[in-house]
Amino acid sequence: MKEHNHEEPVEDYEIRMWKRKLIWGWALTIPIAILMLLMRVFNIEIFSETTTLIINLVLAFPVIFIIGWTTLNSGIKGFISFYFNMDSLISLGTIVAYFTGILSLFGLVQDYSGVAAMIMAFFITGKYVETLARGRASKEIKKLLEMGAKNARVLRNNIEIEIPISDVKLNEIMVVKPGEKIPTDGIVVKGESSVDESMVTGESIPTEKKINSNVIGATINQDGILYVKASKVGSDTFLAHIIQLLEETQSSKIPIQKLADQITSIFVPVILLITLFTFFNWWYFTDLNRAISTGVAVLVIACPCALGLATPTALMVGSGMGAKNGILIRKGEAIQTMKEVKIVVFDKTGTITKGKPEVREVFGEGLEIAASLEKLSEHPIAKSIVNYANLKKYKDVKNFKVLRGRGVEGTINGKKIVIGNSTLMKENKILLSKFEDALYKFENSGYTTMIIAENKKAIGAIGVADAVKDDSKEAIALLNKAGYKTVMITGDNERTAKAIAREVGISDVIANVLPEEKAMKVKELQLQGFVAFIGDGINDAPALKQANVGIAIGTGTDIAIEAGDIVLAKGSLVDVVKAINLSKATFSKIKQNLFWAFAYNTIAIPLAIGGVLHPVVAEIAMALSSITVVTNANLLRRKKI
Repeated sequence: MKEHNHEEPVEDYEIRMWKRKLIWGWALTIPIAILMLLMRVFNIEIFSETTTLIINLVLAFPVIFIIGWTTLNSGIKGFISFYFNMDSLISLGTIVAYFTGILSLFGLVQDYSGVAAMIMAFFITGKYVETLARGRASKEIKKLLEMGAKNARVLRNNIEIEIPISDVKLNEIMVVKPGEKIPTDGIVVKGESSVDESMVTGESIPTEKKINSNVIGATINQDGILYVKASKVGSDTFLAHIIQLLEETQSSKIPIQKLADQITSIFVPVILLITLFTFFNWWYFTDLNRAISTGVAVLVIACPCALGLATPTALMVGSGMGAKNGILIRKGEAIQTMKEVKIVVFDKTGTITKGKPEVREVFGEGLEIAASLEKLSEHPIAKSIVNYANLKKYKDVKNFKVLRGRGVEGTINGKKIVIGNSTLMKENKILLSKFEDALYKFENSGYTTMIIAENKKAIGAIGVADAVKDDSKEAIALLNKAGYKTVMITGDNERTAKAIAREVGISDVIANVLPEEKAMKVKELQLQGFVAFIGDGINDAPALKQANVGIAIGTGTDIAIEAGDIVLAKGSLVDVVKAINLSKATFSKIKQNLFWAFAYNTIAIPLAIGGVLHPVVAEIAMALSSITVVTNANLLRRKKI
C-alpha cells in the first residue's frame, strides 16, 4: 500500500486506502470463490485437487497477509494486550483457516485457505463502507481556513500596498473597500459602512460600523470605505478561535462500533477457550486430523464476518432512505447517539426563521412612498419593504440620502420624506404620540420598526422582522408532544428572541449569546442529558460539533453543513422529527443485525464442538449469516418515517 501523503487529508487517505484494498481483495478472492463453488456445489474440477489448493494458497496469501495486514496487526496486538476486538476474531479465523491449506498439502486436514480469503474480503468491504459512512471530519476546518481573506491592503508610510494576510502586523491600518472581505479582526479608525456579518453571527441584517466599532475578519464590507486598525492577527482572530473550537470537539463522539466491540471483547476469549477445549478433547479421544478439522470448524463458524457488515449495511440503507427524504446522514455516530437525545436546541436565524427580513405589519399610511424611497437603497430592510409593496410604478425621488444606522430621506412631489428609526425621528423633532400603541406592539413582537414621516409629520410605520419558516411551529409542536425539551439559542436580543419563541411554541430561550459562547451553552445543557443542536451558520459550527448530535440546515453555510452529523437538505424543521425517527429505526436494525451476526454462530458452535458440523457447512452458515444481515438491513426500507 502507498504511504500517506501528508498534504492529503487523513480522511481522504483512509477512504482511498480501503477502496484500493476492497478492489484488490475481491479481485483475488473471486477466482477462489468460483473454484470453491464449482468443486463443492457442482462437483466440477477444472484443475487437480493439488493445483486448486496451490492456487488458493497463492491467491489468498496477499489478501490476508498484505491487503489485510493492518487488520492482522491490530488483531495480534489485541492478543498481546488481552484487549480483544473485531480484528482479533478476523485475524484468528483467517490465519488458522489459511494454515489448514498448508497442512492440507501434507494430507493432515481439509483445506480452508479459500474461506480465509473470503472472510478477509467481507471484512474489508465492511471497513470501506464504514469509512465512507463516517464522513470526512476535517473538511470544515479546511473550508474555514479558505474563508479568510488571502490578501490585505495596508497603509505603510501613507502609501497603500497589498500584502499577504500573514504579513499583517498588530495595530497596522488596513483599507477595506466596498465588497471586500475584512482581512482580520480590528477596530474602525476612519469611515462608515454596513458590514455583512451573517457568516459569523447568523443575523440577516447588516451591522452598521463607524469609528471605534469592532469588526471581524472574513466578514464583508458593504457600501463604504473603512480604515481598520488590526487588533488581532494569526491565531488570535475570531476565525482562528472557531477553528480551534472545532478541532477540540472533533473526536468527542461515541463510535458506533463500540457495541460490537464490547460484545467481541467477551466473545473472543470465550471462543478461544472453547476451541482449545474442542481441539484437545477430540485429539485425546480420536486423532490429530479430526481434532484440527473440528477446531477449525469452531473457529470458522465463530468468526462472524457478518459482524463486519452488520453496522455498515444498516447504515447504508438508512442513509439511502434519509437521502430520499432530504436527510443526509454524514456521521454514523449520530445513529447511536440520537436515540439518547433529550434536549433539542435550535439556532434562531436561518433555522427557525427564514434568515432574511420581511415586512410583518404595516400601520397607517405611506407604504407607496416608503417603497419608492427605499428602492434606491441596498439595505436588506429596504429590499423587504420594496418586495412587500410590489408596486408597478414608483414615485420620482429627489435629494435621496442614506442616513447610516438610522434610515433614509428624500423629496417626493416637493415634500420631504424621512423613513427610519426613532433616533432619526428625534433628530427631526417628529412627534410619535399617535403611534405609541403601534410602536409598543411592534417592539413586543420583536420587529425592527421603520417610521414614515412626511413634512415632519409621522404618517405610518412598518414592522420588519425575520419571518418564521412555514413549518417551524409544526415541527416544534411535534417535538414537544414527543417529550423533548426544546430550547432556542441566539445572538439576538431577548425581546426579539422571546417573540419568535412564543410564535413557534418554545418556552426556553437563551439570548444575547456571542458566537463563541454557543458551544459552551450546549455543553452546559449536556449536563441535563444528550443534546441535538440544529443550526445553519458558521457561528453554529462549534455548537454543532459540541452537541451529541449536530443537525445542520442544508440551506445554510457550507461550514455548518460540514460540521453537522446530519444535514437537512430541504431546510425544513419537520425533517428534524423525521431524522430522529430514521435514526431510531436504523439503530434498531443495527442491533438486530448484530444479533443475527452472532445467532448462527451461537446455534452452530455446539454442533461444531460435537463434530456434527463439517467446516464446509460452517462456511455456508457463515455466508448465510451475512445474507441474513444484508436482507434484514434492506427491510428498513419499509419503515415509514
